[in-house]
Amino acid sequence: MSQRVLTTESGAPVADNQNSATAGAGGPILVQDQHLIEKLARFNRERIPERVVHARGSGAYGYFEVTDDVSGFTRADFLSQVGRRTETFIRFSTVADSLGGADAVRDPRGFALKFYTNEGNYDLVGNNTPVFFIKDPVKFPDFIHSQKRDPFTGRQEPDNVWDFWANSPEATHQVTWLMGDRGIPASYRHMNGFGSHTYQWTNAQGEAFFVKYHFRTNQGVRSLSAEQAAEQVGKDAGSHQTDLLQAIERGVNPSWTLHVQLMPAAEAADYRFNPFDVTKVWPHADFPLRRVGRLVLDRNPDNVFAEVEQAAFSPNNFVPGIGPSPDKMLQGRLFAYADAQRYRLGINHTQLPVNAPKAAEVDNYGRDGLHTTRYGSRHDKNYEPNSYAGPAQTGAALASPLAVHGWTGTHEAPARTKDDDFFQAGDLYRLMSADEKDRLIANIAGGLSQVTRDDVIEKNLAHFHAADADYGRRVEEAVRALRED
Repeated sequence: MSQRVLTTESGAPVADNQNSATAGAGGPILVQDQHLIEKLARFNRERIPERVVHARGSGAYGYFEVTDDVSGFTRADFLSQVGRRTETFIRFSTVADSLGGADAVRDPRGFALKFYTNEGNYDLVGNNTPVFFIKDPVKFPDFIHSQKRDPFTGRQEPDNVWDFWANSPEATHQVTWLMGDRGIPASYRHMNGFGSHTYQWTNAQGEAFFVKYHFRTNQGVRSLSAEQAAEQVGKDAGSHQTDLLQAIERGVNPSWTLHVQLMPAAEAADYRFNPFDVTKVWPHADFPLRRVGRLVLDRNPDNVFAEVEQAAFSPNNFVPGIGPSPDKMLQGRLFAYADAQRYRLGINHTQLPVNAPKAAEVDNYGRDGLHTTRYGSRHDKNYEPNSYAGPAQTGAALASPLAVHGWTGTHEAPARTKDDDFFQAGDLYRLMSADEKDRLIANIAGGLSQVTRDDVIEKNLAHFHAADADYGRRVEEAVRALRED
């Protein structure tokens, strides 16, 4: 086999990759050494801005296969036929910490899926929890600031974390999830995934259904205690990445079964609580799980930076038959996610291989910008409408329209009969076994007892009391005991 020739970025052969050009044998380096300057300049730019949230992540390719007929509920083509397979890419992540953080920490996990469908890419951006901490996107930057490193101390501060939760009672349900046994998954393979938000499906007859996605792991749910997690972090900070990589390399391909909950759109207006509130779940007794298909991961990325770090997801990437709901947090994310990727990766990030459609053709009037690879022919026009047979609109909406009424302004969601912030947190607590409750109480008290302000502690205790009397009493007693030590 002949030796490959090392070249510069412009393709010129490199004569010496071991020694820089200098003024004489022992003299200073010359700025004219193009190979050295180019190599150092590229090295300085190897990193891109990390995600503000979900910075630390792992990814894999696979496929989604339809196993059950749901064509009566959505006209999405990739879900139209039993046995249909669609290529996918998934990115798992922690939420709060930076790119250099550890995997085995108490934090929600991102569960972001890209379906490369023949009608364009469909992005489903969710978590391993069915609910979230807040219900309005105007609070999202404040929430994330409270959970990330303090600008003065440079570390996550219990005062900040619990102060925000003290003043955001709607977080009580998610806090109960986070501090419970599933707060630290044993691996990405051993956790469930959820779309979290409410979305819309529309069938071929124009009937609309609101939908929630549930991906149930076929490996079984496994989690770590706080003690086990601390030991795992000490052994391998990238334990979840290691586990996912090695499992797929061994041919042990992780899989999930997708179920959905479906609510006919007409029922949403009179449901007993706001079905578009992401701090609440839909009871399975009201809306049973319906199986759709299975997700299988069978291929690791060749390059983590190119395919995991540059992977860009946005919940506004819909396909015909799927659309948004009035979920306020979802509505905010329809803008924020895509905008975050435009900042991180540039306006043409959709042309990167991991983000580009694989089963559909892109044909529009977007032009130019940094790193574009799509130019069109010399005769293509860059405006519409035109008289030159350029691409034209279909006139067919992706999903059904949503009815709106009332005055513009900043409104709280109208209260319904069960629209309080605590009853589902109490329901979750009462579902737990005695041992699960013990661990939940210990986890909450361990963090809350570190808070320096009594009023912040009291506000949080009031939330747990409102969720369940036993829940509140036990947290209060555990916090008091730790603070008296």
